[in-house]
Amino acid sequence: MTQQSELIIEPLSGRPANACVFILHGLGADGYDFEPLVPQLDLPAGAEVRFIMPHAPRLAVSVNNGMTMPAWYDILSVDLGRELDTGQLASSAERIQRLMRDQIEAGIDSRRIVVAGFSQGGAVAYQAALTFDQPLAGLLAMSTYLADPDVPGPGDGAALPIEAHHGTADPVVPESLGRQGVEALRALGYAVEYRTYDMAHALCPEQIGDISRFLGARLG
Repeated sequence: MTQQSELIIEPLSGRPANACVFILHGLGADGYDFEPLVPQLDLPAGAEVRFIMPHAPRLAVSVNNGMTMPAWYDILSVDLGRELDTGQLASSAERIQRLMRDQIEAGIDSRRIVVAGFSQGGAVAYQAALTFDQPLAGLLAMSTYLADPDVPGPGDGAALPIEAHHGTADPVVPESLGRQGVEALRALGYAVEYRTYDMAHALCPEQIGDISRFLGARLG
């Protein structure tokens, strides 16, 4: 059975969606990885949110001995520079942007779209949201890094609301790497809220509360 390209969860109320949240999974996972998060979120009344969780393609990943697995892009080195296939990163970001435009064409205001991502998916979320040509409700980057620092500044319009989360004991994506990306964005003029948690490469209950707060503030 062929897997669909994304998991879509419609508003639990049964009413039509008036907002959309994209959540991009990490390396080796798939869109179903974040399905259990949705019922744990405390969203405000009136926010009828459609969650879209795309599945990454299967690629050979160099740092995993060339093993084929779900991946948004190939990782060539896991040092602090995180050498990667920038063409695949851009291609994945463009795919997410096409899905965002599909939602806009279906009637969702771009200012009611949030892009979120975890780990490798967070790097794609950064790229997709920061290079999108329409205003968005927000960007949530979890346990991730800014893979391409050559992104545009916020410009003359309203800055994109960005929140970044990271575990202080993360052995996969060091917290220093996540902080480095946040500082680079702040230098460009973005106001980034940065939160850390006593955890490894994962989510924790305190963070889920902060995710609910962030989405509520952006989509309430």
